[in-house]
Formats: sequence, structure tokens, C-alpha cells
Amino acid sequence: MSGQAGKGGQGGRGGRGGTKVAEVFSYPNGAIPPPNTKVTKLEDEFQKSTKPPRKDAKLPCRPAYGTTGPEVTLWTNHFELIPSSKLVLYRYDVKVATPPGQENAPTGKKLAQIIKLLLENHRYREFQRDIVTDFRSTLLSRRELNPDAAPLDIPYRVEGENAPRANAQVYRLSITSQTALTVSDLTDYLASTNMDTAFDKQPLLQALNIFLHHYSKSRPAVATVGRSKSFPLAQKFSEHKRDLGAGLIALQGFFSSVRAATNRILVNVNVSHGAFYEANVLDKVIQKYGSTNKVKLQRFLKKVRVRMLHLKPTDKAGNPISRVKTIWGLANINDGRKLDHPPRVPRLGAGPNEVKFFLNDAPEAPVSSSTGQAARTPASKKKGQSTEGGKYISVYDFFQQTYNWRVKDEDLPVVNIGNSEKPIYVPAEVCIVMAGQSSQAKLTPEQTTKMIAIAVRRPFVNLRSITEEGVNAVGLSSQANISLDRFDVSVKPDLITVRGRVLPTPDLQYEPPVVAKGQKSERKKLVPPKGGSWNMIGTRFNDGGDLRNWSYLMIFTSGKPTTPDELAEREEVKERFRQTVFEFHHYLEVAGITASTPMKGNFIDITGPDDRTIEETLRRFDSFVRGLQDKPGLQDKPGFLLIILPVRDPALYNRIKQLGDITLGIHTVCIVASKFIKRDVRYYANVALKFNLKLGGVNQLLDNKDNKTKPLGIIDEGKTMVVGLDVTHPSPGSASKAPSVAGMVASVDKMLGQWPAILRIQNSREEMVKELRLMLESRLLLWRKKNRELPHNLLVYRDGVSEGQYATVLDSELPLLREACDNVYPATDSKKGLPRITIIIVGKRHHTRFYPTVVKDADGSSNPRNGTVVDRGITEARNWDFYLQSHTALQGTARPAHYYVVLDEIFTNRKVSPTMHNAAAAVEQLTHHMCYLFGRATTAVRVCPPVYYADIVCERARCYLSRLFDDTTPSGTPAQSEAGDGGFAPARGEDVLVHPRLRDTMFYI
Repeated sequence: MSGQAGKGGQGGRGGRGGTKVAEVFSYPNGAIPPPNTKVTKLEDEFQKSTKPPRKDAKLPCRPAYGTTGPEVTLWTNHFELIPSSKLVLYRYDVKVATPPGQENAPTGKKLAQIIKLLLENHRYREFQRDIVTDFRSTLLSRRELNPDAAPLDIPYRVEGENAPRANAQVYRLSITSQTALTVSDLTDYLASTNMDTAFDKQPLLQALNIFLHHYSKSRPAVATVGRSKSFPLAQKFSEHKRDLGAGLIALQGFFSSVRAATNRILVNVNVSHGAFYEANVLDKVIQKYGSTNKVKLQRFLKKVRVRMLHLKPTDKAGNPISRVKTIWGLANINDGRKLDHPPRVPRLGAGPNEVKFFLNDAPEAPVSSSTGQAARTPASKKKGQSTEGGKYISVYDFFQQTYNWRVKDEDLPVVNIGNSEKPIYVPAEVCIVMAGQSSQAKLTPEQTTKMIAIAVRRPFVNLRSITEEGVNAVGLSSQANISLDRFDVSVKPDLITVRGRVLPTPDLQYEPPVVAKGQKSERKKLVPPKGGSWNMIGTRFNDGGDLRNWSYLMIFTSGKPTTPDELAEREEVKERFRQTVFEFHHYLEVAGITASTPMKGNFIDITGPDDRTIEETLRRFDSFVRGLQDKPGLQDKPGFLLIILPVRDPALYNRIKQLGDITLGIHTVCIVASKFIKRDVRYYANVALKFNLKLGGVNQLLDNKDNKTKPLGIIDEGKTMVVGLDVTHPSPGSASKAPSVAGMVASVDKMLGQWPAILRIQNSREEMVKELRLMLESRLLLWRKKNRELPHNLLVYRDGVSEGQYATVLDSELPLLREACDNVYPATDSKKGLPRITIIIVGKRHHTRFYPTVVKDADGSSNPRNGTVVDRGITEARNWDFYLQSHTALQGTARPAHYYVVLDEIFTNRKVSPTMHNAAAAVEQLTHHMCYLFGRATTAVRVCPPVYYADIVCERARCYLSRLFDDTTPSGTPAQSEAGDGGFAPARGEDVLVHPRLRDTMFYI
């Protein structure tokens, strides 16, 4: 059933002046179904029957449901899936052996085609209606297959061929029976209130996901990305296609996933957007991307599938078929080195007139356009074998003589559709890029901006897309997906609703402004947020930092002035910025920072991010600051530089941060000249927030009503250290030597205003933190240094862990946390069970969304109001988790954070305050209130500060390692050369070891 948007004036930002009015999704009949009463009843019954968890229980049981805040009814992007109680899924593993003479077994599109051919084989033909598959390694059947023990040989043929070719590659497949999965076991478990019931639900959930995704993966007009995303390619969806530039387009599709919940199975469906290669002639794609940097172009095109235009192959019946090839790369000087007559390629990406290969004239080795080997070097001739007759010919001449194809653009690089040992060269214009190929390349800033503009859509618009297009696109409609009826599975056509609550908003506390003599000053300045945001007008920071030895540096990249007019103009610019810096200095004082007059600034011209002038200037400033060390109050204080950049330049920014944070120990704040010169007080305020945090100050606090309340609960007692932990991994385009980096932040007192950090390098793609013991020890010692005692509680918020790794955190990381505590805490504390540890996993990349059902519950962007928490309806009664939308999304659909408690030694056994009612409510409100204490903003943020800060410090590590993480180094040299990594050394621990002068500060802000 499709939906529409309902409008109303309530809950909006006003209806005048073009401002948006809140709108909500509704079905045509306007009905809003209440949350499922059977689910609610079972949730309540489970709580009544809850006993102390078994000693062998891996994860803590939910202690209760939250009770704080008025209730609201919300749509969520989930549909209920109802399988037959009699459904049994027989699971079989499929293994494809590596053919003789090949190094690797088939993957990707070829493997999927082999699985399709398997199902067409006579042995399985009668079961086709009973089988679904992931087209990789698993078959699921609603009938037992009783596969023959003997392996099955499958001759390969490309899609569109009705019979394999005479010399077709034969693949040997082994099919082995694994298990029978009874779906009612899962539904019974989800409907049970028995806490002692142990059941591994993952095999059945995995099977149901394979069943669901079989529909999209078997449709030729759908591009699938990963296991869960489907992008329709049919013409009727072309309205959702947008150009990203540089040979890429954006497509709209849908994510879908089967999930378990109390008393039911749900399907989560969400709108998704992805970057894809433009389906066009390859020479047009290359021209749009740009062919100046051949290394980047080669990386961009590698593994792209293209259809050949110069070949006209037919099957045995004479029907035309497409000849599809995969791009290996550009013509390369090292291609075919082992061949008797290797090709002649002067450089990477040479053009068709320059690339030459040996053409054998022997009649027994003719060039055959039907095999696709038209421009192949003689691969059958190894070194040492003679080749009688033949000549070298350019790709340009070969195509003109053989196919009467005159290459139009002789400057575009030749592409290799073979491999490095046996290259096949073709000009770009004879290739058409196949539609529906996802790009894994890192988007440029311009492409990212376009993608965000495309993906940011109002909530009710997204929900309408899900109900009108997504249901059919992911196969939830029996009219579209015939497997639903065959397997006796149904999906309710309407979205479900759930019960949420809106947590109360805390007031913020600042220092009042300085008043004239004789006037009475306020004790504290209270600022009530509105819609999750506030401003600092008429306030000062709670604890202003001390800014003494500071200066500014302005960087020019436009070239040194030479003429009198240019020199005069430059001096005018310098003077304007000098005045702006002094005006900013005055603002810092008004904001509560004790700021001395800035030292004389510097203005430098550079030729690029790696210009030596940058380091020389910073070193001179540091030397000058070190010379001040004999003055009182300045001993070993780091210098502080405000750096004015000509434009937003990531490479230049990376260089400055590496020099300041790692090499010299100088605090740096980078700003863009065009924004700074506007002298906007709001911009000054944002920069001042960073200044104060780096100086060790505290920007905002929560109002505690003159110590009568504890807005942060247990944190306000001053005995709990909050820890944030994250790991960042190499992104597409990074060098193969790029490592993963773990980052940890931790609070130093009950104010939660300062979060010093530590970084450590570990193996690439490794999520569990290996040096966790040393990292936590350093944070505990810093807490003791600040508080003269160790914390009694450690509240750890862990980011970046998938659902399947929750238990791994307890198995791998928890022992390291305890080991760190054993090394630091005295035996007397350990005997008391100190410190108590609670670990909460924070999920940011999930696809669950919530939408208001009535306008009065919506904010101005048509999202639920900030502070909305959902802990029932789509969760499991046995688990302790909740979704919290703590922020107000300025545009688009708000994404709540998902918090999942995997260990609790703090809250469940503690007496909670009367206003909290239970431990679950205490954790929810504490987490929400912390979101107002992110020091770099005057808004409540989407995830709690320990997670946000840990993410930022990991991003800072990428600056230090930009030679390995980024597509280009500061000089523009590619991070990956033809040989691999451009000669860069692997990352070392020292690369992320922050200078001692900054180590205990928020250097990363």
C-alpha cells in the first residue's frame, strides 16, 4: 500500500517566509495502527518473569524498559515477515574448485553465473522452484536435494549464450549438505518468556536473508551491492539517477535486512544511494574523469566490466551475444615481460599509436575476432620459443586494418582487458561500460557534496519511496516475488508503528558576562536549549583557558607579488587580516579566555603543501616560544598558532597537523581566510570553542539546580571515568600498507569537559584493539594525576563494532581492560571489585529510522523531536539496547544512534534515583544528557561525546598517515604507484605518537 504526506502547521517553524512546515507520512486512509499489543504484552511478561541471568550468560539481560518522558507513536521502516510454522530450509554449501592452471577460484559475477548454471543442470533442474541462493556459497531448499556425492562439472558459458563454446572452461562444484533449519524454532524463541532458553538465531536469520535477497540478485535489471543493497536499473527508475561528475552517477536503491524482534520477525527497508560508473562509451567516461594522472585513472578503471563494440559474436544458433570483458588496467611498460615478443609500451597509459604488439603471421595462429583476442600479444609463445614471421603493429593500425575502425582520439590511453602476463589491448572507444557497476573509489569533495544533496530528502519522502517502490524492489510483494508463495512466506503490506518517548531537555550552564563595577553579577548563566540547540550570547565559558604564547600565520598560494600594485594590494590584505585577528582576540576575552595580545604574525607564500617554508616558519615560532620558558607561567607550555588558509586544502591541512601535533608540539587551529575576514561573531564563537578545548578549558556544563539535581547521574559523583574507543580502517584508494588505527579518549573529571586522547597503530582491517591495555593504563594514570585517586567505575562506549562482534569484544577486549586495571589499581581496590566496568556498543551505520505519525510530534524538519528514545517494539526483550535520536537533523532523515549494553557492572546493581525508576532509564538519560556536552558545538549531537571524540581523533590519525590513506600525497604523487605503494614506508607507531607537550590535551579538536 502506498503512502502520502500529511501536512499541518503544528510542530513546524512557521508557515511564512518560505520556511518548511512539518509534514508526516500517512497511508491514503489516514489510519495509524497502534503498536502491536501482543508484542507489548510479551515484553511486559518477559520483564515480570526475568530472573537473575545465568552465570554462563554472555550478555546482560534488559533490566527494564525506560519510563522517562512522554510517549509518542512512531512509524519505523520495518515490515513484519510471517513464515509458515512448517517451513524447513535445507542448507547446502557449494564449493567451486580452482581450475588447473589458474591461481584463484572464480568470484563475483563469474561465480554468480556458475551458480546459475548449476541450477540449470539436469541434476537440479526439477528443484529450481524450491531453491534460493546467495550466488556465492550457499543453497537453501524447501525440499531435501540429496545431492550426489560425486562433484559436478559445469562447462562455463556467458550470460546470453545458449550453449558453452567448444573450448569452454569447466568448473568442478561440490555440494554438501549442512543442516536443516526449522523456522518455527526461531519464532518460538522470539515468543518465549523463558530467560534460560539458549538459542543461536544467527543461522536462521542468515538463511532468511539469503531467501529475501535471492529475488534482487537473480534479476538482471537490478544492481546489487554487498549482501543487502539493491539498485533498480529499469527505465522507470531513471528519474532517481543523478550525475556526480568525473564518470560517476548516483543511483537510488534500497537496503533490506531480516531482523529478529520480540514475538516477530521484521524486515528493515531503507532508502540507499550509491555511486556507480556511468553506462557510456569508455572514452567518454575517461574524458569526464580526466586522463592527466594515469595512475589514478588506472585505479579508477580497474575491474570495470565493458562490452566490446568491435566484436560481433554469435552463439551456435547464430544469435548475437554480448562479449563482456573486465578491464585489467591501462597499457603498462611491464606488460607481457615473459612473452617471446613482449609488447612495446613507452609509458603507462600510452595512446593507440604508441602501443605496439607482435602480430603473428603464421596461418595456424590467425587473429580471430570471434574469440576476443584480436589485439593480443602471442600469449602461447613463451620466452625461448621461436616465432616465424610476424611483425609489430600499433593498436591504431591493427584496428583500422582488421576491423576498419579508425580510432578517433589518439591521445586517450589504451586499456588492457587481459592481464599483465597476457595483455589484450583495445582503444577506449570500442568499449561500453556496463550499467549497474558500483564504484569503490573515494569520492572527491565535489562529488561528496553532490551525493549529500541527492541523498538528503525529507523523512516522509523517503518513507513514501519505501512503501511505493522499495517493497517491490526488495521482493516483499508476492506479486513481484513468486518465491514468497512457493516457500509459504508472507509479508504484511504496511509499516509497523512503535512506542517511543521524548526525554527531557537539560538546561545548559555558563559563566555570566563580566559586568561593570558596582553592578551585581549573576552566579551562573542558564541557557535553555530550543530544539536541541542554543547560543552563547551573553555568556562566558565555564572554565576559560589561559592563552599566552600565541600568534597567527597566514598562507598565500597565489604567488609572490612583484609589481607595485600587487605589493600594495598584498599589504592591504595583510592589514585587514591583522585587524581581524585583533578583533578575534577581543572576542576570546569576552568569551572567557584569558588571552594575551598575539605576538607578531607571519605571512608566507608557498608553492604547495610540501613547501619547506611551512615547516621552517613553524620551527621558528616554536624556537621563539621555547625562548620564553624562563618567564613565569610559561614553563613547557605549547605554542598556539591560528593558521589562516587561502582555501580548504586537505593536503595542506594534513601537513600542518602532522608538524604541529607530532613533530613540534604546537597547538594549531586552521581557518579559511574567506570565512574569517567576514568578522562574523558566530564564526568567532565556533573557533573560540576549539581554542578553549585545546587550552584545557570547559565550555558548557549541565545545570544542576544549585547541586540539588544530578543531570549526569552517577557521573556527578566524580568517581566514574567515561571512555570512548574507535578504530579507523583504510578506505578505498589507500595504499596496501595502510594500517588500521585505534583511538581512545577518556574524561578526566566529572565535568566531562576535557577528553585527552591516545592513538595506536594496528594491523590493517583489524577491529579488535590490540594495545588496549597500554591505552587504558595511560588514561587511568592521567585521571589519578588530576583527581589524586583512581575512578571507581569505567563506563566504556565502544564504536565501530558490528552485531556479530559483540561477543568478541567481551572475549578479546574486556580481558585487556581488566589487565590494565590489575596493573594500575592497588590490591585493596581489586578485592572490593573495583573498578566496575560497563561496556556499551554504539552503532551509527545501521538502517533503522523513525518517523512521527502526527504533526505535533514532529520537529521543523519533519523528524521526531530530539531526545526521542525507542527501546521496545523493534528490539528483543532479552537484549539491553535502545535507539536514541539525541539531535535535531537540520535536513534529511534523522539517524538515531543504537546503544547496546554488552557488559554492566555499574547500573543494574546500583540504587537509582527516584526520578529514574530503573537502570535502563538511568543509562538512557545519562547518554542523552551527555550529547549536550560536546564541546565543539552548541547543539546536542547525534552520538554521545566519547564516541564522537574517538571518531575525531581517529580521523586526525589519517592526517598523520595521509601518505598511505589518501589518494594523493601533498605533492600530488599518487599513494599507489604502478609498483604498489609508491615507495612509501609502512606506518610506524611513531607516526601517531603525539608530542609530549600536547599528549594530555585535546590536540585533535
